[in-house]
Amino acid sequence: MGIVQKIKSNPRLKKWVYWLMVSETSPGCRLWVRLFVNPFKHKVSRKAVIRSYARLDLAPWNMFSLGKKAVIEDFCCINNMVGDVFIGENAHLGLSNTVIGPVRIGDNTIMAQNIVLSGLNHGYADPDVPIKNQKETTAPIVIEDDCWIGANSVVVAGVTIGKHSIVAGGSVVTKNVPPYTIVGGNPAKVLKQYNSITKLWEKP
Repeated sequence: MGIVQKIKSNPRLKKWVYWLMVSETSPGCRLWVRLFVNPFKHKVSRKAVIRSYARLDLAPWNMFSLGKKAVIEDFCCINNMVGDVFIGENAHLGLSNTVIGPVRIGDNTIMAQNIVLSGLNHGYADPDVPIKNQKETTAPIVIEDDCWIGANSVVVAGVTIGKHSIVAGGSVVTKNVPPYTIVGGNPAKVLKQYNSITKLWEKP
């Protein structure tokens, strides 16, 4: 049995190791993990840009990758504590975006400001236990290549947004979006789709 399996199989040991790596009061992992473990675990292209005021709450037990020429703007928060986060090449995350894994963002995707992508949900079934102490669930969000997500939008866990699709500003996306589709509203509904025969974006 490997060391990782041994830790996972022993609840007390697992709890102690988690405490060594994660502060109870500060976000993300402890400084020693960020400096000496994460750089060897995560894949960040040298041609990518992470602005000075972006916040990366990254853990080594899940993956994080950032492709070539991708940009994470100031005041973004990227969190892979409960699921992998993959950001493709030439993707651009605008100011104040929040990305909580599991999330995959495709190449050439642009995200405006104040967008939330959260693959995490908190349990709430037991009313006698505080919600923050109940078991979390995850479902991956996939934003395929060449999408545009408008400002102040929310994409909930388990949603896939197809290639070259557009989410209008202020939308709440609760269902999958087909490729080459424009959606908007709360909940988001199809507004237009690209017709490959007429070469036009048409209302359904």
